[in-house]
Amino acid sequence: MSLDIVVCIKQVPDPEYFSKITIDPVKQTIRREGIPTIINPLDKHALEEGLKIKEKFSGKVTAVSMGPPSAREVLEEALALGIDDAVLLCDRAFAGADTLATAYPLASGIKKLGNFDLILCGNETVDGATGQVGPQIAELLGIPHVTFVNEIEWANERDLIVKSTLERGYMKLQVTLPVLLSVVKEINEPRLPTVLGIMGATEKEIKFFNAKDIDVPEGTIGLAGSPTRVADVFEHKSKRKGEIIEGLPEDAVKRAVKRLRELKAI
Repeated sequence: MSLDIVVCIKQVPDPEYFSKITIDPVKQTIRREGIPTIINPLDKHALEEGLKIKEKFSGKVTAVSMGPPSAREVLEEALALGIDDAVLLCDRAFAGADTLATAYPLASGIKKLGNFDLILCGNETVDGATGQVGPQIAELLGIPHVTFVNEIEWANERDLIVKSTLERGYMKLQVTLPVLLSVVKEINEPRLPTVLGIMGATEKEIKFFNAKDIDVPEGTIGLAGSPTRVADVFEHKSKRKGEIIEGLPEDAVKRAVKRLRELKAI
């Protein structure tokens, strides 16, 4: 069995540097200059699952991302991990997109690639955390989707049994290809790129698609195609002052309790 697998990935600010992100008081936008970027952490699990499935059944894995030219860096990393092809949807017309206006280009880009059996996404991104883009892509493509997937089993060549995490347990669902699955971190442990993988990635081409290439109507992309918009951005500044109590844990706890009593906090 040979499968055509698509993995959607996103370039996001490194969570380790979130404390250094500031807000422009005039433009009311987030300043991301100087903040390192990485592949969205859950998207790495989606990439890993795509590679594992390919290794089990054979086929092709294509990574698709939407973003500025710098987003090619995450696609280069995906290629180093063993992805076969990479596509970057890059056009100023995509700027300002909310989740729906992001899903439209991604769905159209996937259509342009041709046949696909399985689409994998991270369940959410660290910079947005909406969990909406995966299901929206599936709806636009007219295929079923399952979110919070932490296990995939194969009933046969076209049917999957997937385990989806719930608040107090999980549910198992049987789905038929083609399908979109949004995965969580418990599904696998992402691999690291090898030296051969990094060298091989330099020989692979990243395809660039703009809005015309994927034939998306202007009213469905960018700010104009976004039914939701950010009304205001503000920075919450804490006015509380803090005290640091140092020393051995047992002594520090006693002094902390004493200080809290002095302040009538307890």
